[in-house]
Amino acid sequence: MLYLYGVLAACLLGLGFVLQQHAARRAPLSDMLSFRLLLDLVKMPLWLAGIGCMVAGQIFSVLALSRGDLSRVEPLLATNLLFAMVLARWLSGERLGLSGWAGVLLLSGGVAAFIIAGSPHSGPDDTGTLRHWLVFGGVLGIALLLVLTARHLKLVKEPPLLAAAAGVLYGLQDALTRVSSSIAAEDGLARMLVSWEPYVIVALAVTGLLLVQSAFEAGPLRMSLPALTAAEPLAGIACGIGFLGDRIRVTPGALAGEFAGLVAVVTGVFLLGRHPAMPTGTHREADEPAPTGTGAV
Repeated sequence: MLYLYGVLAACLLGLGFVLQQHAARRAPLSDMLSFRLLLDLVKMPLWLAGIGCMVAGQIFSVLALSRGDLSRVEPLLATNLLFAMVLARWLSGERLGLSGWAGVLLLSGGVAAFIIAGSPHSGPDDTGTLRHWLVFGGVLGIALLLVLTARHLKLVKEPPLLAAAAGVLYGLQDALTRVSSSIAAEDGLARMLVSWEPYVIVALAVTGLLLVQSAFEAGPLRMSLPALTAAEPLAGIACGIGFLGDRIRVTPGALAGEFAGLVAVVTGVFLLGRHPAMPTGTHREADEPAPTGTGAV
């Protein structure tokens, strides 16, 4: 069931991202990185449909995380780009072609290679409080650094960094979701509701959503979705190993397979993200009004 839930989550997340970007590029750029952006988007039925898909995907990801290790679930969630590709191809009419099929094979093969080579599994959580907070703070620091760097670049260069920052926050959110699920399973729902993790999850989700929509608004999907898709599993795996006690095999052969799998995933993500079937949109300068109408992404 873990793999079924993971694939369903990836499917719904991929569809949701495409619909959200289709709507977000119509919002005024003056709202970028402001919560006014979310207030504008909530009035758009297409964006709400995308959010509905994303929420459903998050529910299935919670079910997957409650049944398996973060290091095993995160690579599955990275396949959301495959499902985004299907919808994007339908919108654009582009064929996959050589680069598209190469991206599909690298992404799916990389996920399989990492799981087989690393054989991720839970272990005793003996990481200690200091390591827990160091990893937690380090992940937040990386996200903040990405956002600050993006704000000092031209608009056209911001989407990948903003999306990567959102992916880092989503990876941390996945880790805390697993912690909350464990608390609820072991000590009951009441104990979970008085813990800090669920409320940090909500804050991370809202902040990540703002970053993602800002990235979607500022540039075409191919500039943001690959960075988002690559950053989330890497951050999630780092958190799983860093403070959740996840274990992977560390023999030379296993490490080589894990590294090759991760490289294949990241390469496949970027190949698919740059494929012509991905919506390109039209870049808008900061003083240009948002487009109107219902044209394709």
